[in-house]
Amino acid sequence: MARDRQSIVKMSRREGYALHPKAHKALVKRTSAPGKSPQARGPRGRASQYALQLREKQKVKRLYGLLERQFSNLMKEASRSRGQSGQVLLQLLERRADNAIYRAGFAPSRRAARQLVTHGHFLLNGRRVDVPSIRLKPGDTLAARPHALKTEYFKHIDDNSPAPSEIPAWLKVNRKKLELSVAALPSRDDAELDINEQLIVEYYSR
Repeated sequence: MARDRQSIVKMSRREGYALHPKAHKALVKRTSAPGKSPQARGPRGRASQYALQLREKQKVKRLYGLLERQFSNLMKEASRSRGQSGQVLLQLLERRADNAIYRAGFAPSRRAARQLVTHGHFLLNGRRVDVPSIRLKPGDTLAARPHALKTEYFKHIDDNSPAPSEIPAWLKVNRKKLELSVAALPSRDDAELDINEQLIVEYYSR
């Protein structure tokens, strides 16, 4: 299964945005892009509109762990759907199984959630699922498989459990059973607020 194997810290430095929890400290220590000295002066003037659009697209694509073709196809689907394309795009991204597992607090990052799914540790509506990109809909239930509950990872999952207020309202989480259910479609506010989805729409509208 294709995936981006680049260093998440390097990608975070390139985008100037923490794409992974462990990238926060790295961005504090080194604010420059990879391969560029912190003392080096960049070109004068403001970034072009195209550069802003490109960087926003790259940021969101890398945040959710998609490759270029996957992200492009998702944008095309969002453009054909009803509603504002940018908001529909974010809703489609939020509905991915790996993202839902991350949002529910069953994994420390989307990359970790993706690995849990590909290793077959979850059941979708009672059936084993190993496709991280599978799209959830209201009424769906994702639950850890019985054998997975016996692993060391799931035994200590509560060590870093999120506060209830950090779990989005579109998900209902039962931490005792390690189960989540989709109560509604995610709203724009359920995605990161510092994403400018309009720049992404403009990038693909060129």
